[in-house]
This record gives sequence, C-alpha cells and structure tokens, in this order.
Amino acid sequence: MFRKILIANRGEIALRILSACKDLGIRTVAVYSEADRHSLHVRFADEAVCIGPAKSSLSYLDIPSVVSAAEITNVDAIHPGYGFLSENAGFAEVCELSGIKFIGPKPDVIRTMGMKQDARAAMERAGVPVLPGSKGVLSGQEDALATAERIGYPVMLKAVAGGGGRGMRVVAGPAELPSLYHQARQEAGASFSCPDLYLEKYIAAPRHIEFQVLADEHGNVEILGERECTIQRRHQKLIEEAPSPCVTPELRASIASHLREAMKAVGYTNAGTVEFLMDEAGRLNFIEVNARVQVEHPVTEAISGVDIVKSQILIAAGVPLPEILGGPVTLRGHAMECRINAEHPESFVPSPGRITGLNLPGGIGVRVDTAAYTDGVIPPYYDSLVAKLITTGRNRAETIARMNRALDMFVVEGIYTTIPLHQRILADADFLAGKFDTGFLNRFKRNG
Repeated sequence: MFRKILIANRGEIALRILSACKDLGIRTVAVYSEADRHSLHVRFADEAVCIGPAKSSLSYLDIPSVVSAAEITNVDAIHPGYGFLSENAGFAEVCELSGIKFIGPKPDVIRTMGMKQDARAAMERAGVPVLPGSKGVLSGQEDALATAERIGYPVMLKAVAGGGGRGMRVVAGPAELPSLYHQARQEAGASFSCPDLYLEKYIAAPRHIEFQVLADEHGNVEILGERECTIQRRHQKLIEEAPSPCVTPELRASIASHLREAMKAVGYTNAGTVEFLMDEAGRLNFIEVNARVQVEHPVTEAISGVDIVKSQILIAAGVPLPEILGGPVTLRGHAMECRINAEHPESFVPSPGRITGLNLPGGIGVRVDTAAYTDGVIPPYYDSLVAKLITTGRNRAETIARMNRALDMFVVEGIYTTIPLHQRILADADFLAGKFDTGFLNRFKRNG
C-alpha cells in the first residue's frame, strides 16, 4: 500500500480524495495556488506545497511544478482527480518516469481514449453500439460532405481531441457544412492544439447516459451500472441520477457485457466512464470515454455501496478487484446529485466572492461534497462549483423528496448560486415523470 499520496487538484474533489486516503491510513500532500492558500484541502492535508500563482496554467496545469512538489515531499503516488491533468497522457508518462504511481489508466490508454476516433474503433470492435459516422479523421470538406451524404443529415462535426462542447457543430444540410467545418477546426485547434475533426450522426433529442467502470491490473472489470446525465446546459451537467429512469435491466446487462470485453481489449485500468447517447427509440450509442473519476461519481457510490475513489487507490496499489469489492455488486435504491454552482440562477453569470453565511443540509439520505465554508472565497479563476448535493432513497420519488428538503435547507449567502434553479427543475412535471432530453433546460428557461 502507498505510504503517501499527492493530490493534484483543488476544491471538493481534493477533499474527497483526502478522505479516502485517511480511510486507508495514507498520508497526503496538497498542492495549491496562491488563490487557494486558505482552502480546506490545504488545511486538512498532512503537508501542503504552493505550486504557483492563481492562473491554473501556472499552477495546477504546470506539470514540472506538480512533479517537483511530489519529489520534494517523497510521495509514492499522485491522484489527479478530475479536470486539470487527469486525462493528460504526458503527465501520466512523467509520473512513471519519475517513479511515481499515477492513479489512473496507463498513458497509452489515456491517449487512445482521448482521441475520439480511436475510442470509437475500440468500442466498435467489442460490439458496443456506436453512432454511424466517419471511419477516421476527416481528410477535408469533401470527405465530410461524402460521409454526411452516406449517413444522412443532420450530422455533427466533433473535435477528435475534444470535450466540453468545444469544436462541435451541428450541420443541418450540405450548404452549411463548409463554413461550419472551418469554424469547428478553428475552435478545435485553439482549444486542444489539434484541429482534426470526425463526423457522426446527430441525434436531435437524445438522453445522455454514462456507465461507471472499474478495472484492475489483473484483467478484472466491473460495471457499476449507469447514470442519467441528461439535464445539462451547454454540455455541462447540472443534475445526475442513478439508475436512469429509461434504462431497462436487459439493456443495462447487455451494455455492461459489451463494455467488459471492450475495456479488457484496450487494457483499461482504474476508474473510467463510458458515455452514450440514447435516441428516441431507446437505443444507446457510444460517444466517448472519460479516463478518470467523474464529478458525479457519488450517485453510483450511493446505489452500489462501492467507494470509487478508495477503489482507485487500491487498484493502483495492485489490489485485485474481487478483493476490493468483496463479492458481487448489487445496485439498490436511487440517488441524485445537484451541482450547486456560484452562478446567477437565471443568467448563469458567474458569481465569485466571499461566502458570508453557510448552512449545509443533513439528515437521512443526504450527502454534501464541498470545500466551501463561512468566510471562504469562491475564486474567479476556476470552475464555479460550490458543492455537490447528493440524496438517496428507496426509489426516485423518495430521492426527489429528500432533494427538495435538502435544497430548502441549503443556505449560501454573499454570492448567487443555482439552488433556486434546481428547486424549479425539481417541481417540473416532465422532470418528475422522467420525460426529458438534453434540450430540456432550453425549453424550461423559455417556458419559465
């Protein structure tokens, strides 16, 4: 087992990793920017190292600074959390060369999964359903036009190295494809230093479903069910739940079986998430793999009883998955997560600043993952997440009832948050009935 782990992240996920380390009796090292000097992950870690100024490119994304902090504190491993360097294959390689265990997949697997076309090909070979699309990177506009003609409009242009909705364009017909192709390439190049695109069939009203994977270094793979992540704004998730209201036990079992084979075939290890779009006929089609722990992992922990972050550490330490899980995993009940962001609930304008008052809800079936505290500051330099509010229940109705109760008791003063938006969504008839797609929020805001 590891003696000491450096946490290469900040905020609530840094605290979440720190808690898992404490459960395992592992010492921790926090890294922080000058803006995070008074953060809770710095306070509660056994050691802390400042790695640079507030700007993330000069601190949390600065590989030499992070690795130097690991070397001077003599750690055994680095946990990258999510975001920042978590899916950076170069960082994982530097860790390996430095004799430090990277808690995540191998660098070559991260690289393969990060290139969307390679991931599509790997899934297709294992029988995982994949959206119709280009067979590889588009060679130019003519290739894009020919592919779109073959699979039928509308189609979506997507950045090969993309994520977060950048480098994506929906194309309704051939007349607009050339200009949108140029726009997508420009945005992809600026965002990911790689302008390459691929093309796939566009689903007009999809649901966003993702499956949680755990895989050890001995060839064992476990699928911990799926999460519903359809309620989003500009490809950024707001509410997640598990299980999905629209995935049948038969579909869950079928996808899980294919994913076990796919992840074994690519040599995947540690935690990961495989994302799908569900069309109006209820068919799931693969879109991408996130080779890291997800923000919304707590809802899967709630229904599976599996500590995913603790499992990540144990897997990286070489412990076999059957020993970690202690037997077959049974999914029970329902769970939901609301992301409480420091944003105006109507305009979504960021609202950084000092928290002058804070009350966190509690009681049965309520969990809050946060690094916020009274007089603490939400800085303007990073993601606006204040807290993740998770509720659980025997079924979806009980889970929603507990979420309403928890939102009502969740008080954040001094900044705007999205709590009022979540309260309105949870009162919506279509949401309560489980009838929604990724366009839900746009319609909801228009009709609100």
